[in-house]
Amino acid sequence: MDRPYDMKLPADVPWLNDAEALALCAALEDAGFQALFVGGCVRNAVLGADASDIDIATDATPQQVQNVSKAAGFKAIPTGIDHGTLTIVINGAPYEVTTFRTDVTTDGRRAVVAFSTDVAEDARRRDFTMNALYARSDGTLVDPLGGLPDALARRVVFIDDAAARIREDYLRILRFFRFSAWYADPAHGFDADALAAIADHLDGLAQLSAERVGSEVLKLLTAPDPAPAVAVMERVGVLSRLLEGAQSQWLAPLIHAESMLDLSPDPIRRLAVLGGEDVAIRLRLSKADARKLDALRALTEHAMSAAELGYRHGHATALNVIALRAALFEAPVNMGDARAATLGAQATFPVAARDLMPTLHGPDLGAKLKELEARWIASGFNLTRAQLLG
Repeated sequence: MDRPYDMKLPADVPWLNDAEALALCAALEDAGFQALFVGGCVRNAVLGADASDIDIATDATPQQVQNVSKAAGFKAIPTGIDHGTLTIVINGAPYEVTTFRTDVTTDGRRAVVAFSTDVAEDARRRDFTMNALYARSDGTLVDPLGGLPDALARRVVFIDDAAARIREDYLRILRFFRFSAWYADPAHGFDADALAAIADHLDGLAQLSAERVGSEVLKLLTAPDPAPAVAVMERVGVLSRLLEGAQSQWLAPLIHAESMLDLSPDPIRRLAVLGGEDVAIRLRLSKADARKLDALRALTEHAMSAAELGYRHGHATALNVIALRAALFEAPVNMGDARAATLGAQATFPVAARDLMPTLHGPDLGAKLKELEARWIASGFNLTRAQLLG
């Protein structure tokens, strides 16, 4: 039986004032069905965080959802109808509606589900207690499994038996660390039962595709401070299974360097400091991200000055490299380097090839341009065209 709380979500939660979402809930409720907001939007509202997606759970079957939507003039798209999910489009806005489900069989990657009319059964197939929260359209919380205290305390805890939840889907190992990085209170540490179960099921990670692993790792590394979570990943053996040779010890210094330079979280910058072999392949990075990772690693090891980094590679890349160097050398950020990088990024070499022609041409012309450019950079970009050519 579900547990409604006297506590309601704040009235100013954006999705509780979303006219289209409320119209969809009203249509289902008027037809005699339940319509409950679920998952991330509810969890984030409890935690006071923003939510990007609005998901709705219902005891209506997919066909009944389709019928209700058609009668209300909404467009229903069967995006995952075999698993009970339809995307309902109202005034151009999409909303996922999923029938309550229970798992019939699982194999560590996929589940065969049966539809249910019991919200508690639906809740038990989820991963963490903080993700098994629901809310009615008036904001009243519904907590079938008693997960609200965990959410309020920012504890990431598996539902019921951690080992059983992991065997249902081994991606939950990575989700545990991602949710810990984003939502957990570091003062509580990490749930001991979860860590023990994870350590016992490391072999299951081999069943996951590189795309799924890469997506989770990038989301984890986008958290404001993923260093504690990654350190525990290394301690229990997860990090080495994902990225052979990777080490977490420089991630916390990088986070500090980022704060000094006012840099936003960047998962590729953070991957660069973790190291490891064949990272782009193991995480199936996009070509752009793979190129960025290779460039950051190479430039971090190069002796190029901060000013030249800014001039040749742009302000953003230069600051990334400055942060990475500080972390790897476990040294304070040199703010003078940051200013030099800014200056370099704004500088324009004042000499052009035509200034040296026709006196010079071919390889001699190229060599002279390089020589003058090196002198100009060494001067702090102060030498003028006349001084360089004089």
